[in-house]
Amino acid sequence: MAGTKPTYRLIILVILALAATSCYNYKNIGLLQERNPALPVYDPVDYADYKLRINDEVIFRLMSSDETISRLLLSDQYISNNQQVMAYRIFPDGTIDLPYIKRIPVEGLTVHEAARVVEKRFREVLPDASVIMALANKNFTVIGEAGSGVFPIYKDRLTIYQALSMSGELNYTGDHKRVKIIRESDTGTEILEFDIRPRSVINSKYYYIYPNDIIYIQKAKSSFWKINSYGSFVSIFTSSLSLILTAYYNVK
Repeated sequence: MAGTKPTYRLIILVILALAATSCYNYKNIGLLQERNPALPVYDPVDYADYKLRINDEVIFRLMSSDETISRLLLSDQYISNNQQVMAYRIFPDGTIDLPYIKRIPVEGLTVHEAARVVEKRFREVLPDASVIMALANKNFTVIGEAGSGVFPIYKDRLTIYQALSMSGELNYTGDHKRVKIIRESDTGTEILEFDIRPRSVINSKYYYIYPNDIIYIQKAKSSFWKINSYGSFVSIFTSSLSLILTAYYNVK
C-alpha cells in the first residue's frame, strides 16, 4: 500500500492546481477595481450631449398665451384615436416637418438646441411661443452574456452599470476584458471596446450610454474551464475522485 501515498498526493496536487485556476475570483470579474496593476487606466472625458441624427424621432410641446392658435397646433400633435403624442421623424435631408411651419434643419443639434431653433421659427407667428422638446427613441440594446433586449433610457446620463443592471446580471461567463459598445457617430458605425473591471471606467468615454447604443458582452473563451463557485468545484471533483479511486482499486 506504500505506493498509494504518491498516488494520493498526486491527486491532491492536481485538485489544488485546478481549484486555483478553475474558479472565478474578484480579479477576474470584480468591478470598480483600483489596485490591480494589470488593468488599463482610462482617462476621464467631458460628457457630450447627444446630437440628433437622421431617423431620430422627436416630440415637442408648444406653449403660448394665444390659446386659440395653441389649441389648434396642439390638436395636430396627437393621434386622434388613442391620444398618443405624435413623434416627428428627422428626414434624410436632416429636417423635421412640424405643423404649419416649413421644414426645419435639426440634424447635428442637441435636443436643447433644436428646441430653440423650433421656438424661434414659431415666434414668427406667435411672439411669446415657448417650445419644450424631447427625444422619442431613447432606447439602447443589450445582447450577449448580460441578458438581451431593448431598454429605455429613463434618465439623462445613464451609465454602463445602470444599463447592464436593467438587462440582468453580468454573467461570470462574459468576457469582462472586452465589453463592446456599438455606436453610430458622424463618421459611421463605431465599436468601443474596453475592460469593464477598472474603476477608471467612471467618467471615461465608455461610461455613459447614448440612444441607439448596442452593448455586446461576448462569451469568454476561458469560461469553458471555469466553475462558478468552489462548492460546484468540490462537488464535481469529489465525484471524480471517487470514480478514479474505484477504478484504481479495481485495477489492483
